[in-house]
Amino acid sequence: MNRRAVPESSWGAAGLVPVVVQDAADRRVLMVAYADREALDATLETGELHFHSRSRDRLWRKGETSGNVLRLVDLAADCDGDALLATVDPAGPTCHRGTRSCFDRVDDAVAPGTSADRPSAQGFAWLEGLWSTIVDRARERPADSYTVSLLDGGVDAVARKVAEESTEVALAAKDDAAAERAGDAREASRSALAGEAADLVFHVLVLLAERGIEPRDVVARLRERRRRAGGG
Repeated sequence: MNRRAVPESSWGAAGLVPVVVQDAADRRVLMVAYADREALDATLETGELHFHSRSRDRLWRKGETSGNVLRLVDLAADCDGDALLATVDPAGPTCHRGTRSCFDRVDDAVAPGTSADRPSAQGFAWLEGLWSTIVDRARERPADSYTVSLLDGGVDAVARKVAEESTEVALAAKDDAAAERAGDAREASRSALAGEAADLVFHVLVLLAERGIEPRDVVARLRERRRRAGGG
């Protein structure tokens, strides 16, 4: 997107347009602020959300003092071009009160050095981009693509890789558990486990693509199971 997506007539008398900020991981609305042309240009140039501070009448980079920046994932104008939706990857609580969202209660704030009862956002929305890349590879079939080489091997080739990566994940988990029991440093074993899990997720997505099944079907099954289990 570029700032021309917002018509000149939509900037308002003060030259501002409202920006709704949404967490890319779970679509939680984090805050609402205003941007002018300068702020929009700075956002697009840096990849971090900038706004126009109405109280200070100046450009404002979110997180410039707290470090809780908002990394831009996507930016879209609404149907009238008079409001923006910024999808972001937040680096910490968004609200100055310490809450994840400006719409949370104050008692939802996370005290420094503590962890919230609920898990933090995990950035799963990034997998949408990975899935899009896999779909593009399947459609365009570039000659030098590893994904295409898997797809060309059919279900047997992709399924074999899923089985191999599943075993690697299990072995990496056992190595990490052994390091934990021994009281050893776990940086290497945890990194190895995360890497093997990443390989498994990628190959499972390729297998779904090979079979013509979309991840949304998997998500729908998980939602249904959670509903039947009463949310547990």
